[in-house]
Amino acid sequence: MANIEPTRRRILPALILATLLTGCAVGPDFKSPAAPAVAGYTSSPASEDSLRFVKGSLVNPQWWQGLGSARLNGLIDEALLASPTLAAAQATLRQAQEVHGARAGSTLYPQADANLSSQRQQTNPSALGQTGDAREFTLYNVGAGVRYTLDLAGGNRRALEALAARVDYQRYQLEGARLTLAANIVTTAITQGGLTMQIKVTEDILLSQEEQMELARERVRLGQASPDEVLTLETQVEQTRATIPLLRNRFQQSEHLLAVLAGRAPATGALSSFSLEEFTLPADLPLVVPSELVRARPDIQAAESLLHAANAEYGVAIARLYPQLNLSANLGSQALTTGALFGSGSAVWSLVGQLTQPLFNPGLPAEKRAALAAFDAAAANYRNVVLESLRNVADLLSALDNDTQRLAALTAAHGASKKSLSSMERRYALGAVSYLEQLIAQQQSQQTRINLIEAQTQHLVDSAAFYQAMGGGGLNNSETIAKQ
Repeated sequence: MANIEPTRRRILPALILATLLTGCAVGPDFKSPAAPAVAGYTSSPASEDSLRFVKGSLVNPQWWQGLGSARLNGLIDEALLASPTLAAAQATLRQAQEVHGARAGSTLYPQADANLSSQRQQTNPSALGQTGDAREFTLYNVGAGVRYTLDLAGGNRRALEALAARVDYQRYQLEGARLTLAANIVTTAITQGGLTMQIKVTEDILLSQEEQMELARERVRLGQASPDEVLTLETQVEQTRATIPLLRNRFQQSEHLLAVLAGRAPATGALSSFSLEEFTLPADLPLVVPSELVRARPDIQAAESLLHAANAEYGVAIARLYPQLNLSANLGSQALTTGALFGSGSAVWSLVGQLTQPLFNPGLPAEKRAALAAFDAAAANYRNVVLESLRNVADLLSALDNDTQRLAALTAAHGASKKSLSSMERRYALGAVSYLEQLIAQQQSQQTRINLIEAQTQHLVDSAAFYQAMGGGGLNNSETIAKQ
């Protein structure tokens, strides 16, 4: 080993110097796109002010708790743990992280390998003009090799930057999957609650119509009505009866969907049905301003991550046009016996530096242009995602405004129909109107109630969709996402 030490002292400083030498990363540094230069979402800000919005407010990450249903909260908690969709997104995120780690390990640090070999050789003295018999011997080799590629143009760093951006993309994809899962459960549960009430009221209407039809038949028997009146009522009864299977089908589909969203098989048993009464409209809705929406919505953040990756990959394509310096060093020992390898063996070493500059490679400029085109496509996709997000919010603002007006009108109509029915019942008790007139008033009141149920359901669904459009607490979760 005494013969090896001087050589090691010459090689190690060179390797350390090679590790420290780095060049500037070519290509443009990424800058986040500017936030939308608009103050609101709709052309008529009055529609925003007429609703219960709190501008600049942050969204609660557990926004569904504002609907007031403990069973809904428990179902979403269960789904966040058991959903295969989330499990797939989490695995994809881990894959992206490991790909980044593998690339970092192979490019940021020198690669070292150890080798041990032996070979049987035969020498013939006559080949060298000497006398004597041929001689056989075994030559043992032990050594270590180090290699490193200097990142002169920063291509490796740009490649790692692109992979890191794709890790961020998968993080936001996971957050978006969680938000979508929660929103789908909320929407399905609310819809199921509305269907439960609609089925009950429709069945009540059917009973009332059947009773009205029996009264008409009795009147026909007594000669006080024509058969055509019965036929008209029969048509009405069967039309009402036909709507019930449609409502039940939608209800059963909601049961199946809730089971799957929670990570269960539909055949394992139906979940307890939701009722519309257990949901309450939130007192206030948080309204994130457009300049903050781009940081709150995971789909916009994911599109920005892809833009960042495309920018870094453009830098990688530029770096391929610049020289590349590869360094390698080997240090070892040779001996005729294994015991002499680490004692009196002969030191063997090498230090190689190779500088490569592309001179004629028409493919490299084309790769650069292709990377630039990919960046332009990612930029256009980002702008489209932002515009679609603004449209999504604008649509929901308009929907909530119209929901509020429709709900107010139907609430007033339902109140009036109840008063009319109550008046009709008093008049029937006094003998002023017939029982048939009372049944007709009852059916009208029930139909008004169905319309009110539909309006209440739609208002709750649009409120849940609005939370999703605001990012579902993604702005508050930014630190949590970064740690996953």
